[in-house]
Amino acid sequence: MLRRRLNRLLGGDERRVDSRTIYVGHRSGPAAEAFIPPKFCDNRIVSSKYTVWNFLPKNMFEQFRRIANFYFLIIFLVQVIVDTPTSPVTSGLPLFFVITVTAIKQGYEDWLRHKADNEVNKYPVTVLEDGRRIRKESEKIKVGDVVEVDEDETFPCDLILLQSSRDDGTCFVTTASLDGESNHKTHYTVPDTERDLESLNATIECEQPQPDLYKFVGRMHIYKNSQEPSVRSLGPENLLLKGATLKNTQRICGVAVYTGMETKMALNYQGKSQKRSAVEKSINAFLLVYLCILVSKALVCTTLKYVWQSKPGQDEPWYNEKTQREKDTNLYLKMFTDFLSFMVLFNFIIPVSMYVTVEMQKFLGSFFIAWDKDFFDPEIQEGALVNTSDLNEELGQVEYVFTDKTGTLTQNNMEFIECCIDGFQYKYRDASSELDGFCVTDGPVNRLQQKAGREREELFLRALCLCHTVQVKESAEQSQGQGQKIDQVDGLGVLEEVFDPPQEERGFIASSPDEIALVKGAMRYGFTFLGLESKTMKIRNRNKDVEKYELLHVLNFDPVRRRMSVIVRSISGDTLLFCKGADSSIFPRVRQEEVEQIRMHVERNATEGYRTLCVAYKHLSAAEYAQADEGLREARLALQDREEKLIAVYNQVETGMSLIGATAVEDRLQEEAAETMEALQGAGMKVWVLTGDKMETAKSTCYACRLFQRNTELLELTVRTLEDGGRKREERLHDLLLEYHKKAVQDAPPVKAGINRSWSVANHDYGFIIDGASLSMVLSSSSESNSSLYKNLFLQICQNCTAVLCCRMAPLQKAQIVRMVKNSKGSPITLSIGDGANDVSMILEAHVGIGIKGKEGRQAVRNSDYAIPKLKHLKKLLLAHGHLYYVRIAHLVQYFFYKNLCFILPQFLYQFFCGYSQQPLYDAAYLTMYNICFTSMPILAYSLFEQHICIEVLLDNATLYREIAKNAMLRWGPFLYWTLLGVFHGLLFFFGVRYLFSNPALQDNGQVFGNWSYGTIVFTVLVFTVTLKLALDTRHWTWINHFVIWGSLAFYVFFSFFWGGIIWPFLRQQRLYFVFANMLSSVSAWLVIILLILLSLLPEILLVVLRKPRGPHARQKKPAQSGAGGLPSPRSSARPLLMRTFSDESNTVI
Repeated sequence: MLRRRLNRLLGGDERRVDSRTIYVGHRSGPAAEAFIPPKFCDNRIVSSKYTVWNFLPKNMFEQFRRIANFYFLIIFLVQVIVDTPTSPVTSGLPLFFVITVTAIKQGYEDWLRHKADNEVNKYPVTVLEDGRRIRKESEKIKVGDVVEVDEDETFPCDLILLQSSRDDGTCFVTTASLDGESNHKTHYTVPDTERDLESLNATIECEQPQPDLYKFVGRMHIYKNSQEPSVRSLGPENLLLKGATLKNTQRICGVAVYTGMETKMALNYQGKSQKRSAVEKSINAFLLVYLCILVSKALVCTTLKYVWQSKPGQDEPWYNEKTQREKDTNLYLKMFTDFLSFMVLFNFIIPVSMYVTVEMQKFLGSFFIAWDKDFFDPEIQEGALVNTSDLNEELGQVEYVFTDKTGTLTQNNMEFIECCIDGFQYKYRDASSELDGFCVTDGPVNRLQQKAGREREELFLRALCLCHTVQVKESAEQSQGQGQKIDQVDGLGVLEEVFDPPQEERGFIASSPDEIALVKGAMRYGFTFLGLESKTMKIRNRNKDVEKYELLHVLNFDPVRRRMSVIVRSISGDTLLFCKGADSSIFPRVRQEEVEQIRMHVERNATEGYRTLCVAYKHLSAAEYAQADEGLREARLALQDREEKLIAVYNQVETGMSLIGATAVEDRLQEEAAETMEALQGAGMKVWVLTGDKMETAKSTCYACRLFQRNTELLELTVRTLEDGGRKREERLHDLLLEYHKKAVQDAPPVKAGINRSWSVANHDYGFIIDGASLSMVLSSSSESNSSLYKNLFLQICQNCTAVLCCRMAPLQKAQIVRMVKNSKGSPITLSIGDGANDVSMILEAHVGIGIKGKEGRQAVRNSDYAIPKLKHLKKLLLAHGHLYYVRIAHLVQYFFYKNLCFILPQFLYQFFCGYSQQPLYDAAYLTMYNICFTSMPILAYSLFEQHICIEVLLDNATLYREIAKNAMLRWGPFLYWTLLGVFHGLLFFFGVRYLFSNPALQDNGQVFGNWSYGTIVFTVLVFTVTLKLALDTRHWTWINHFVIWGSLAFYVFFSFFWGGIIWPFLRQQRLYFVFANMLSSVSAWLVIILLILLSLLPEILLVVLRKPRGPHARQKKPAQSGAGGLPSPRSSARPLLMRTFSDESNTVI
């Protein structure tokens, strides 16, 4: 493991070009070669952070890297070393509490990771050794072991498939936990391996471990007696990845090539970079302000102390003569220790317990998302999932939403709609009106009610049945549910006699839902795919005859070529190439005279929102096939640049084809997709759609989701627009960007931030469309200066558009766009949402990543911060949960700083009346318990349960989200308001009690109150005022709020009686002995406590009482019959929300 890390550090695994040699079953190769068993890492997976031995030092180091914790550690050490006015316990105990709670939380999380690792590492597996089947723990597998895996088990390491229980030497796997694709993939055994693995003598030469899931290059040397070793190429189709699951295959055997932390799954596990919320950054900024206040207070007191002592008689009064040691002390050293003593005295202005309260609020608050019944989806029987609780409040600050299309805006549930053959449209939905099951509805006028030739129809349907990687499930005929399927078949009218009903019941396995939709589409028109057996593909045609084709080669689909092909040989000996793919990749490779009649149908289908594929074929002569076969075999044996060599051969073969037709498959919109997008835009968020799909399809989806309106002017920056005008692309790009910038930015009237289109009908709406190729030119222009200019122009145009569509995007480009917006001026908060493995990069890049539990597996979910079952749940997650979380935590942060300023300001003022002698105003117990016990629980309960606006109102009125945008409640304005409130209350507490003490006799017996009574009265007023201030701010009362607010006050009174009513043997001096009880015996003390509390809260009470209500009560649900017009303007409540006094919200809907 250390070796692997060093390798990564010094150049990375991916750059290593050397290969590894693996001896299958640890049997040596030919006798002539010396057998030196190579050393590889074991099969243990380690995702945990700590061990038993390093937990304490490592965790302490990480915790004390936080500024507040380190600061309190220094203060604690100062109290221990220097003679300070307060006990080290006062800062040590809160610090110990915070460190302990955090360590327990992090230790528990790491224990869960250890537990998960152990489940994987101790999982029993079967290894074949010397002909015997031995059960071992997974972690004991070594490279070269032959491992046996049964159906529905996961592969314990990366294996090369040697043997399968299926006759055709294939097996099916699902890789949902790796790349998010839940569809079955087909893998193949290495050709010509022995059926009896005991006698197999072979070595495997393959590349060093690298993280790309879809790449693997290797070759296998098989030694038989004294013959020349036969060499077989190995590719991704032979590699079974750790974490994938065996399906529809009873048993397989494979040899381990990569184990443990060198498996592709482990190399792909990237610990998510720690995302920090905007609130955390605000806390640090406020902390620095309060640190400056603290230092300035200490400097003022230290300076004034020495100014006061410089007066004669003040430095050494007759009753307090200095010792010889004090006289000999260096003046500057004494000044420094005095400065430190003042720092210790005032250090409580920095709220250390705020961090642990914030942690607890985030952790406990995240359960409300998981428990929300509205997020439960009965279809998958799951609700929302929270992977990180650190970003709850960030959900209320989102400015940009980046969404995938397929599976996110749409359902990823493909249905065959229609096809076009030689320019004639065949629409299945109206099939019953045509005698042969084909329906021609529209198209060129002169071709209405016409059909292509029967031969071309059958050629097209054969292409659909042969050009794919679909497999037929073994349990083909099923009796249950057959009636329902036959009913669907009956809808074909006269096609009934073509079908054999049980065949319709046939189940298919494919790596893409599109492929199954096309095979089922061909079935509707009488061509049924029967399966692949030993390289022979069987189909049944309309005449119920079974046709057999030998599968010679599969030219796999890849996102660069955007097409796939098969080469087959018919019984008559004809060699045919069938190819299907995106129109942009097929049209340049076919005869151009055939393109025009198909192009119109493709573009119309794309405009209607259908996914389109074009189908072509080619007759290969014997010489052409021989050349292609040789080229493919050579490329597949290459260890270096195999992918490039294969693509070169593919491109060479897939030329001069003949276009037959095109297909249209529908991917329906997610439920409430349009309403959700409209709500997000109403909340002031900019929505960008990032998809790999073609432009026309994605554009129609945007219209359906109401991201583009009919009056939206679309600004298009695609390959098509760049090639118009016949000039160089770079020049055209420059001109177009300037033109669009002038139109959308310079000529656009200034719009206030947060005004959306429904409020500004007069303004012209723009939508921006860009494709992957154009984006590459924008991001990586030939000159550095141009690239920067293009990027700025592009960003400014996009920021002035209501919606942006980026089509034909590679996964990396999605992340680049998110990063570009995230790092733009103002650092806007970004959110990415997707459902597939291709969305992981943008989910990790954005401030907040949302995964959808869709049909493409769980890769996106595992890498996300939050996961929801459907897109419609995003509305409540942001507009309700996000809004409330932000308001709660913003109030928590401001309130913490406010209550600590109220706490320490009287202590500072007290120094002016005690000769700057560092005399504490409060008892040590009060100093310690103030933040831990007396005032911590009410604010925690508030920050968990508060709903200042009813959830229904938040969902109905999306514009409310704008009021808290851009961190509105944690800006310097609200911070100054809370600070001034703290100063006002602190001054009132101190001078109010001092005014009381101007009466020398406050008790019936004429006794005078002492300094500890003074401090206790101030502290009592303080605790009651800050707690009741929170009670006034509370809009949503639960029994827990009542319990903690009144319980905290009761606990304070009880503790004060208890602490002062008993003589504690462990205390050297007991300052508060009977002070509290004695204080309450004075009517004057009672009067001043009640008066000061009322005076402190009077401004807030007056605001609540005197303000006229402006609408229905905020806590009421909005009546069903009232329209949006019944809601008052959101502007009316902006100030109270920001200042968080909520004085006029008690009677209004905001």
